Amino acid sequence: MKVFDTINETENHLKSFQNKSIGFVPTMGALHEGHIALIKKSVAKNDLTVCSIFVNPTQFNNPEDLKKYPRTLDEDCKMLEEAGCDVVFAPTAEEMYPNLPQIKLNFGYLEEIMEGKFRPGHFNGVGIVVAKLFNIVKPNKTYFGQKDIQQVAVINRLVKDLSFDLEMIVCDTIRENDGLAMSSRNRRLSKGARDLAPKIYESLKLGEKLLLAGESTESVKSKVSEFYLNYPEFELEYYEITDFESLESISEHNPKRRTAIIIAAHLGGVRLIDNHVF
Repeated sequence: MKVFDTINETENHLKSFQNKSIGFVPTMGALHEGHIALIKKSVAKNDLTVCSIFVNPTQFNNPEDLKKYPRTLDEDCKMLEEAGCDVVFAPTAEEMYPNLPQIKLNFGYLEEIMEGKFRPGHFNGVGIVVAKLFNIVKPNKTYFGQKDIQQVAVINRLVKDLSFDLEMIVCDTIRENDGLAMSSRNRRLSKGARDLAPKIYESLKLGEKLLLAGESTESVKSKVSEFYLNYPEFELEYYEITDFESLESISEHNPKRRTAIIIAAHLGGVRLIDNHVF
């Protein structure tokens, strides 16, 4: 497995694979089995698999969150090599941004809801760094996890609107045995918080049960708020019920369409997100 920290080295190495299929998994490191599942899917379907590891400063609204984000490059590379990854691109912020980007990307409605609403400018940072990575790696296929469902919608819009010649593949969320969605941020949870964290998924499944029983989304949100009164350790940021395709709010579940329940909550000073689609 090759590890590069400059754009020039990475591009020069990948030029020799122009006639091969390249699969790409962009990450911010602190890898877990969810990331490795994406790598393994790429390895199975492509001649070459590339993983980027870059904690992108332009997508963080909270400087403290950026500072605390786990960085475990050596451990990550060991996991990637064992999973069959071929190339790791792990640049510094100075390498990716010799000058701060002046361009601004706006993803319309997606900027105004959920992550867009609570983290203004976040998706501009995501869009710019992913566009840069696509241009550096030039993949045929790219792999993302469904846990970041709104990010998936943003990247899908980026690919379509900027005509990137690649296929975007979205993979199911990988969960711990107790239902907690795997996330790099889970490392920051105290033992007590980690024991409580599966309540997030429990509240998503509660929402599904109530919607399938015919309750309105407003009724469901009210009952979920009551659910969290039993667990004051959580600070619920949002709990939204949307159409899966558009991520627009809906008033009730339509059996003919897929519904997404999406949540963000703070627990023990750590912000966690998750979703459930049915």
